[in-house]
Amino acid sequence: MKLLFYAAKDYDRKSFDSVIGDFKDIEIDYIEHELEPRTAVLAKGYDAVCAFVSADVGAETLEIFADCGVKAVLMRCAGYNNVDTEKAKELGITVKIVPGYSPESVAELAMGLALAVNRRLYKAYNKVRENDYTLKGLRGVLLHGKTAGIVGTGKIGAAMCRICNGFGMKVIAYDVYENPDLKGFVEYVSLDELLERSDLISLHCPLLDSTYHMINIENIKKMKDGVILVNTSRGALIDTDELIEGIRMDKFLGVGLDVYEEETGNVYEDRSDQIMAHSVTARLLSFPNVMITSHQGFYTLEALKSIAETTLQNMVDAANGVDTRNNV
Repeated sequence: MKLLFYAAKDYDRKSFDSVIGDFKDIEIDYIEHELEPRTAVLAKGYDAVCAFVSADVGAETLEIFADCGVKAVLMRCAGYNNVDTEKAKELGITVKIVPGYSPESVAELAMGLALAVNRRLYKAYNKVRENDYTLKGLRGVLLHGKTAGIVGTGKIGAAMCRICNGFGMKVIAYDVYENPDLKGFVEYVSLDELLERSDLISLHCPLLDSTYHMINIENIKKMKDGVILVNTSRGALIDTDELIEGIRMDKFLGVGLDVYEEETGNVYEDRSDQIMAHSVTARLLSFPNVMITSHQGFYTLEALKSIAETTLQNMVDAANGVDTRNNV
């Protein structure tokens, strides 16, 4: 079985090569090109392709795959909002994801962002490097005893609930479905109540029509003054322009983002020599209480190994016509 691996980075090669010995029937070819319609034709002769959350797996790409004989699209991530799943089904192309590679990896980064923006760790680091040991601009708040609002309590959100509980925070949550594993220390409330009560709000839900821009100026106005907002899930959960409006209203103590609407075309690329003339990301970075990272929630040794193993098993299952919970 032949697999074409799009947008391969060095860490992808290392993690997949480290487990390929357990999947002797699979042959992988890595290419650096991102998946989009003009590169989809490179998959001719392959049984499956492997893509990431930044790929364009729309109708045009899928039609080219069908012409090339590709039978499966293996997403090496949990998100698949960039995949035209209806078109894939129409063309008979199986789509599989990695839904639970390492929930704690993402949740730990979410708490790391909350701590960093609260205690201005990024600013403190740079100040001390310049021999400035003053405390100006570094004051934070105590999280112990405060209320953490977790939006979405799947595996990652549940891990975040446990972390916040360990910090001595009162944990409230909003989800369409309540997670029975969290009974006893998590109180489920409406989204409006969560927005109104929380000192820390962390987003851990999928991007659906119902969650698109769920954080908008209307909902921002419902939040406490001095709230901390963290997003490690999907960028479009937040309306960026209205987030900027909320920041200018001095609504937030801090905002930590590992995902953002403008990341496609930027994330995992070096743009340091380029001028981002009309970038909302650049506007966000101009605020002293905002910290942005490069979609790195998954980027731990353990998560990479899990992603590789699950993706390759997904290919075996797809070839054998086995449907699992990883099917989209």
